[in-house]
Amino acid sequence: MARATFGWMASWVAALGFELAMAGSATAADGNGLDVRLSAALYAAGFTGRVEESLPRRLGRPVNRQLADLGRLLWFDKSGGLHSDNTCGGCHSPATGFGDSQSMAIGIQNNNLVGPHRAGPRNQRRTPAAVNVAFYPRLMWNGRFASLSGDPFDNSAGFSFPPPEGTTRFGPNDPIITHLLIAQAHMPPTELVEVAGFTGTRGTIGPEFDPFDDGLGSVVPPPDASGYRNEPIRQAVLERLNSTPAYRQKFGALFPSVAAGGPIDFSMFSRAIAEFEFTLVFADAPIDRFARGETGAMSEAQKRGALIFFGKGNCVACHAVAGQSNEMFSDFRNHVIGVPQVAPAFGVGRGNVIFDGPGRNEDFGLEQVTGNPADRYKFRSSPLRNAALQVAFFHNGAFTRLEDAIRHHLDVARSVRDYDPITAGLDNDLTLAIGPMAPVLARLDPLLATPLELRPDEFRDLLIFVRDGLLDERARRENLCKLVPRSVPSGFTVLQFERCPAREREDH
Repeated sequence: MARATFGWMASWVAALGFELAMAGSATAADGNGLDVRLSAALYAAGFTGRVEESLPRRLGRPVNRQLADLGRLLWFDKSGGLHSDNTCGGCHSPATGFGDSQSMAIGIQNNNLVGPHRAGPRNQRRTPAAVNVAFYPRLMWNGRFASLSGDPFDNSAGFSFPPPEGTTRFGPNDPIITHLLIAQAHMPPTELVEVAGFTGTRGTIGPEFDPFDDGLGSVVPPPDASGYRNEPIRQAVLERLNSTPAYRQKFGALFPSVAAGGPIDFSMFSRAIAEFEFTLVFADAPIDRFARGETGAMSEAQKRGALIFFGKGNCVACHAVAGQSNEMFSDFRNHVIGVPQVAPAFGVGRGNVIFDGPGRNEDFGLEQVTGNPADRYKFRSSPLRNAALQVAFFHNGAFTRLEDAIRHHLDVARSVRDYDPITAGLDNDLTLAIGPMAPVLARLDPLLATPLELRPDEFRDLLIFVRDGLLDERARRENLCKLVPRSVPSGFTVLQFERCPAREREDH
C-alpha cells in the first residue's frame, strides 16, 4: 500500500520519538509500550488497515449487488458443472470462510454433502478460501493465474494463465475482463476433477474424452488431458444456461443484449461470479482497527503476538502486507517450506488425479506449471486473514490445527521427522500414502533453514494473533451460511451444507 495513506502515522511516530526509544523499558501504562511498538512496526511494514475500504475505488465503481446476487446463485448451482454433481460451493463452503471443508478437496463424484462427511475421490490439493481474493495478484496454490501487472485490478499487461489460455485469451486492456477474478471465473467449469467430470461433452469433443479407468476403481484423466481445449466445455455450460428461462430472465435484467434475445455468453457468467466474490471481502480484523487508531481493538496477547510476527518471528518475510501483497499477509510468491507430502491411498487408488513422482505420492507444485525442475515443491505463501476458519492448512491440508502449522514453520526438520498423519488429524484415506521428504528438505527455503526458538508464552501470543487478531468476525459461518439459497434457477438440488442449517438459507 502507498505510504501516503499512512501519513498520519508517520507524523504520530515522529512525535513519539522519545517513547519509541524507551519502548523496551516502558511500563504498564501502555502494556509495556505495546501500542507504540506495534504502531511503529505496522508503519514500517506498510500496513494501514484500510485495504477493504479501497475496493470501490480500485474497481472504479460500487459493487453491483444485482449482478453479485446472480453470481451467488451460479456459485451454488450445479448447472455450471457438466457432471451435474458439483459447483463452486461444493469446495468453497460458507461454513469455512468459503474455503475447503476437507484436508484435500473432493470435487466431482461426491455424495452431495459439504462438510466433514463429504465423500468421493480426492483431487490433488486443498481448496483455498475465496474470501478476500479480490485483492490477490496470483491465484491458486501454484500461482498459475496471475496479473502480469502485479495488481489484480489492472489488466494493462494482461493476465497470465496456463495453456490453452496462455497470455492471449485475457490480454491487455480488455474492456470486459478488467479484473483477474473475471478471467479466473472462466476456468472452474473446465476443470475435469472439480466440476466438469470426465464424461465430456460427448458429441462436441469426441469419444476420446470418455472416462479412463486405471484398473484400481478410480476415474482419472488421460495422460494427455492437458491437451484438451476448454472452449467446448464452456459452450456446453452456456447451452444449459440459455435453455433455462429463469436464467435468461436474470441475465436479461442485467445485460441488454440478452434482453433483446441474444445469448448469454461466458464473459457474463464470469462477471457474475467475480461480482459475487467482490462481496466476499472481510478484511476488518482487530489488526486493521488497531492500525486505524482503535488501540483497544486488540488484546495485549494479540499485540504481543503481532510484534513477534513482524519482528522476532519474521513471519512477515513471506506473509507480507506491503505493495502487491495488499495487506493480505502473503507475498504471493512460491516457496518450498517442507510440508509433509500426503496423497490419497496408493496415489491414484482413491483420487481423481495422478500424483507426481515414481510412487505417485508427490506434488511437484510450481514445476507442473513452468516445467522447470528448480520450481519443484514450490507453493504460494498462504494468505493468513481469517485462518482461524480453516479446517486444514498448507496446500495439501497436512495439518488440521493452526498451532501445528505454526510450529512447522519454527522447526521444519523436526516437524517432518515427527509427522504422523493420524495424530495430525487427517482422514484415514490420506494417512496411507506419505511421500518422500528428503528431496523436499533439500530444497527448503533458506528463510526456514534455521529453527527459531520461541518461549511457550511467545508461541501462545503468536498463535492468538494469527487466530484472533486476523479474524474478521463477519466471515464466520453464522453470517455466510445465509448466502446459501434454498433453491436455484436450474432446478438442480442444492448441495447439503452440514454446518449450514436449512433455516439459515435465503430464497433466491
